[in-house]
Amino acid sequence: MNILVTGGAGFIGTNLINRLVKEGHKVFSLDDYSTGNVNNHNKEALYMHSSVTSFDFNHYPNKIDLIFHLAAFSRIQPSFNHPIKTFSDNVVGTVTILEYAKKNNIKVIYAGSCSKWHDPTDSPYASSKFLGEEVCRMYRNAFDVNVEIARFYNVYGPYESLDINNGNVIGIWRKLVELNKPLTIVGDGQQRRDFIHVDDVVDGLYKIALSKQKHEDAWELGTGKNYSIIELYNFFKQRFSSNRINVPDQKGNYRETLLVNNDAEKKLKWKPEDRLKEYILNL
Repeated sequence: MNILVTGGAGFIGTNLINRLVKEGHKVFSLDDYSTGNVNNHNKEALYMHSSVTSFDFNHYPNKIDLIFHLAAFSRIQPSFNHPIKTFSDNVVGTVTILEYAKKNNIKVIYAGSCSKWHDPTDSPYASSKFLGEEVCRMYRNAFDVNVEIARFYNVYGPYESLDINNGNVIGIWRKLVELNKPLTIVGDGQQRRDFIHVDDVVDGLYKIALSKQKHEDAWELGTGKNYSIIELYNFFKQRFSSNRINVPDQKGNYRETLLVNNDAEKKLKWKPEDRLKEYILNL
């Protein structure tokens, strides 16, 4: 197949493209490189430097059979400082992709977020991802677009961002370890997260893409087990002997994420593994 991956130079996109190329597909990436990295490129894929909202799909010459729409403004705290970009990337960008898919009869896999299960008014990010899912449902129902939602939990693994201002907790802590600085724990550290390895997410995405089954809500990609931030810190301490500091809690910081439905496991024969401790201890 000819496959377009938006956000293809980012964390999850890079891992997905590596898998798609390995499976023998011709892959095109569309990324604005706001968080993507040219060092992540797979030499067998074609990379285009543009945002989704500014790309001219009307004159795009390649026939696309499938789209993975991963491109997004994907962090809670930075979204408070950039609400316009957050909604432009996450809502307008999604409409742009779905319009292209509608005109060309292309299946779309949309990257949703477990923020769906929390108050969407907690942050611009949560609200934008909630609206992104609603837009997908509207295009499915009103325009008969073949779009499936893959709802991610807390993804970690190779190629994750180590940007202290824009990474996830594991990526940020890896960078702090490099800098020989104490690990920052936001709030009391009792927040719990359903951490899932990116290889399992990629496998789930691939199974959703190949399946003809349709989900009326979303295919959830989580492990069904969660860890507190303190437990995560203890894994880092065991591996790196890191110290820690506590800082005040932040707006939009959920108390818990945990898989809500395991339809992907039951219907797609998808089986994620709990490998968080092993991953940290082998960094």
